[in-house]
Amino acid sequence: MSARAGRHLWVAQRVTAMFLGVAVLVHLVTIMVAVRGGLTATEILARTQGATLWFAFYAAFALAAGLHGAIGLRNIAMEWLGWRGRGFDFAWLGIGVVTALFGVRAAWGLYVS
Repeated sequence: MSARAGRHLWVAQRVTAMFLGVAVLVHLVTIMVAVRGGLTATEILARTQGATLWFAFYAAFALAAGLHGAIGLRNIAMEWLGWRGRGFDFAWLGIGVVTALFGVRAAWGLYVS
């Protein structure tokens, strides 16, 4: 991998970490407010159905988590196991995409439920 590509991954890791920090905070505060307000899981799901903003938020959350996790696991595998090469990079990209798609699918399920 080139130094330029390494820098891009480093920046992507930091940007997704910043987004995830904010997203986790929004998610936890929303859940706490909803539960303290007396909403049940059924009522919360009813409110998320058709809410485009919540779908967009959770889809972005899932995409950021998939990318962030894949980059982090790739770096761990490189450092600890010595795995390197283009095929290795594509494998981690695939893992990140699949993980992110699972999260987007879950967000879609809330949107259309």
